[in-house]
Amino acid sequence: MRILMFIGVLFILVNCEDKQSRQKNSHPIVDSLSSKDIPVKKSTTAEKQRKFPKLTDKNAMEFFLEYEKENKENKVRITTDFGTIDILLFNETKFHRANFIFLTKQKYFDNTQFYRVVKNFVIQAGNSDDIAIAEKRRKIGQYLLPPDTNRGYVHDRGVISMPSSEIENAYKMASPYQFFIVQQQGGAHHLDGDYTVFGRVIDGMDVVDTIAAQETDDSEWPLRNIYIQKVEIIN
Repeated sequence: MRILMFIGVLFILVNCEDKQSRQKNSHPIVDSLSSKDIPVKKSTTAEKQRKFPKLTDKNAMEFFLEYEKENKENKVRITTDFGTIDILLFNETKFHRANFIFLTKQKYFDNTQFYRVVKNFVIQAGNSDDIAIAEKRRKIGQYLLPPDTNRGYVHDRGVISMPSSEIENAYKMASPYQFFIVQQQGGAHHLDGDYTVFGRVIDGMDVVDTIAAQETDDSEWPLRNIYIQKVEIIN
């Protein structure tokens, strides 16, 4: 009788132990599924790493000095509501060329506008009242570029140049997010020495002329928004 009771107790203990063992073995599977449902570590490693620093006046020049060595592209196509404009960027103005290529690769110019249009003078672009464009700038950084006006380039018709910052400064520091194209017949040489010419239109001056002919309000903002759909690098 005692033997039968002992066997019964032993059977219960073994059965309970086996049940606990199965329960323990089931937890890692549940935990694994939970970690997939909430992939904290996975999302961290998969997150796109920022490949460039947030640019400031202190680090921008050093950054572009290195950037231009590895990014030698010098032709871009600006696709507008009225057609395309192809631009050759000058290698001699390396910081301004590198800046434009960098912003093109960051897709900064996409969906910006020609926000200043002056017939028989210039069309100016790279800005917008869209909050998404301001957010792009915030992520890239706030910085200015020094002028580079001693390369022999002047403001002939069809050149692309960089305007000064809206902030008054004695050194005519350039606003890197904006540019203007000279549309004026005979050029706009009163701008020489104050603004950096860093490229020229090689195809699409008819599009420049069409944009310049659009009606504007008193602040020279086109009555009909003129968008840059995209800027891309070409061969």
